[in-house]
Formats: sequence, C-alpha cells, structure tokens
Amino acid sequence: MTEQLPQRPSRPMRSRLLSVTGVAVLVTVVGSVLIWHTQLGEFFSPEADKEPVVSGLNAPGVSGPPPTTLATRTPQPEREPTKPAKPKATTSPKPKPTKSPKQAPKKTAEYGELDIDGLSPKLRARLKKAIVAARADGVRIQINSGRRSAAKQQRLFDEAVKKYGSAKAASRWVLPPKYSAHVQGKAVDIKPVAAMQWLDKNGWRYGVCRRYDNEPWHFEALTAPGTKCPPREPHSVAKK
Repeated sequence: MTEQLPQRPSRPMRSRLLSVTGVAVLVTVVGSVLIWHTQLGEFFSPEADKEPVVSGLNAPGVSGPPPTTLATRTPQPEREPTKPAKPKATTSPKPKPTKSPKQAPKKTAEYGELDIDGLSPKLRARLKKAIVAARADGVRIQINSGRRSAAKQQRLFDEAVKKYGSAKAASRWVLPPKYSAHVQGKAVDIKPVAAMQWLDKNGWRYGVCRRYDNEPWHFEALTAPGTKCPPREPHSVAKK
C-alpha cells in the first residue's frame, strides 16, 4: 500500500499564511512592548507613590464620594539645636580715682558771751567746780561776759577811748583786742556782787583768781588749784 503525501499548499496560499502569521506575531510583539512600556512608566512615575494601592477584596461599600487625600508636608530634616553663644566676659571699667574735695577749714565754734563753753578748757573746768561749790553755799555764780569777738572788743575799746579821753586811760578798763584775755577765752566777768565776793575769797581753791583791783568782776585761771593767788594788779595795761 503506498502512502500518499499531503499536497503542499500552493504558492499563493502559502504566502498568505506567512503574511497572516507575520502580522499576528508583529501585533503580539507590539502589544507586549506597549504593555511593558506602560508598566515601566507606572513604576517609575512619581505619582505612583502618591496613590496608595488598596485591595478591593472584602472592602465595604462606600455610599458617599471618595475621601479626599490631605496634602502632606514633606518632613524637614531635623536641625541640631544651636547652643547659645556664651556671653563674652566684659571687664567693668575701673572707676577713675576721684579727687577728694578739699575740706574747708574748720570754723571756730561761735559762742555767746554768756556761754561757759566759750571759755578756754582750763578756765572752763575750774569755773564749773567753783560754781558747784558756791551753789552748795547758797551763792549762784553767773557769767556776765566770757569770750568776746575781736570786733566787739574793738568797739568796747573805742567807746572807752571816747569816755576816758585817751587810749592809755581807756586801757585801764578795756584792752585792745590783741591784748585782751576775753578774746582768747581766758577771762570771765561774773555777777552778781555776792558771786564776786564768794569767788574772790574761795576761788584759789579751784585755781580761779581776781586779777585787777579796779575790776572786782574780772577773774582768770592764774594759779594751780589749792595754791594762793598772785597779788592783784591795780588795773589792766596794754603791754607791748
């Protein structure tokens, strides 16, 4: 039995089949390329990361519009906390030495003629003791004229010159300022007459003595306490 070979298609039929097959292969290749290109585009597209892929399996039905996605801020890189700058040590300016103002010369304390504090320390201390002792005897010693200013002493002397007619005669009663013990606070005139008499008799006990015969009121510290007073002078004299 002889095998019969199938008949080969004719040349036109074979050309048509090859054309159809080639077109099909070309379409398949182009489709594959397009699908591959689309997938690569979606993979590298920046929008692919923004849209989350949500599985539709077992998802509940949504009755309203889909929720809007909130714009999220891109996280900023954390900055290291800046350390506060240390303040520079400033040296306080040294105070300039100020010149101390020149002290004004101390003024001599001014006392009235009736103030015992205007007398010299020696005469003041002795007279205070005499006043206490006289008071114990019922006699009150009062100051009639103690320290005098040079201006007042000069006025008294000028008045005495007019009264007695000359400077020499006036000096028996009032001395010029530069010779007067009153200006120096070393003489005191006391009152009343009972005080003059008591002090003339007992003043030596305290070192206070009457100096002139013509002035029973004039006393000075002429001796040491408890020592007899020196002889009295007839009157004052402007000794040069």
